[in-house]
Amino acid sequence: MSLFPYGHATHPQWPMAAALVLAQLRAQLTLPGYVRAPSLGLLYITDLYAPHAQAILDHLRQELPQVLDWSGTVGVGIATHNAEYFDEPAMALMLCELPTDQYRVFSGVAPWPADMAVQAALVHAEGQTPDLTELIAELAERTERRYLFGGLASSRYATVQFASSQHTPSEANHQGVFEGGLSGVAFGPEVALLSRVTQGCRPISAERVVTEAEGHVIYALDDQPALQVLLDDLNVSLKQPQHALQAVRSTLAGISPEGADGVGKTGSFGADVTVRHIVGLDPARQGVALADHIGAGMKVAFCQRNVSAAKADLMRICAEIREELEPEMLTQDMAHALAARDTEAAPAPARRMAGAVYVSCTGRGGPHFGGPSAELQIIRHALGDVPLVGFFAGGEIAGSSLYGYTGVLTVFTTA
Repeated sequence: MSLFPYGHATHPQWPMAAALVLAQLRAQLTLPGYVRAPSLGLLYITDLYAPHAQAILDHLRQELPQVLDWSGTVGVGIATHNAEYFDEPAMALMLCELPTDQYRVFSGVAPWPADMAVQAALVHAEGQTPDLTELIAELAERTERRYLFGGLASSRYATVQFASSQHTPSEANHQGVFEGGLSGVAFGPEVALLSRVTQGCRPISAERVVTEAEGHVIYALDDQPALQVLLDDLNVSLKQPQHALQAVRSTLAGISPEGADGVGKTGSFGADVTVRHIVGLDPARQGVALADHIGAGMKVAFCQRNVSAAKADLMRICAEIREELEPEMLTQDMAHALAARDTEAAPAPARRMAGAVYVSCTGRGGPHFGGPSAELQIIRHALGDVPLVGFFAGGEIAGSSLYGYTGVLTVFTTA
């Protein structure tokens, strides 16, 4: 399969960064093995470029007139092949060649395509959007696979989104830069996608069933007072409040729906688990408040961020993707070995990958994984030199859920 051209650069002046990106793209468009007629651009910028978002998009559209549709957003950091850009002005762009009747950019001025069978969608969202979790679930229900992938824009400045479509020739769409709400790309059944979620936390307690809850507050776990269960799991007491509160602040809760897989046989979280902060304690009623609505029948396991668990799980999803794409020539053990390599040379890309999008939590990235660009280097060592762009989000979207402390890796493949 032909590869999607991509480019990335950092420079204090965005026109210089754009020139470097365009030079990379134009060089790749002439190389064998790359697509020739891209029509969709996926653009990600760091928040230091956010004030110039409209000028950047206008310039790229003028320089790449063959690219008819654009989607993307801003992050405090952006991801690309083997590199992460944090706290520096940078941009990354990938050009996708897809059948034009098999994808549609949507936004506030370009509504969801009711005339197309949508199998999955890339979604960028503003974190302050009212009822966001419900909107994500509703949007997922409109897809045949009930699957979304993407994340929440993260920025210290404007939380801009790029959404420009040839199908909506209005003045607002011509501008193509938005703030608020949701936007993205809906994909038809002929666009083959393979996606995985990687967790970044490790359970420190048994998984228990919520037997009493109201709103955001859990009052009972396995019919035991929730607060006392938490304190016992952390081996702390409210008789020493400072020590207890310090332990609670470093603890989160992994929540899974009733009947879903939570903690697997390996002791790690499954993809159905969403991690939420503990936001309050109620000693009078023995309640534990979480940053999400909780209902009886859900399952909860208390957890903490863990670098070793995050590395192992990222290697796992990369190995699964590569093994699924090359089942005849790559065993699961071989894929894990590739993922664990710590060398400069990466293996060749799996045969059926054209490009990838990676959305990771702002709390992950190289600093969390032990070095500059360490998270993206793990992916490169596992998948090979596959074109990749993405961003570090204020919340990650996968399936019909909004996650935290996770990474969402999605690969464009042949059918």
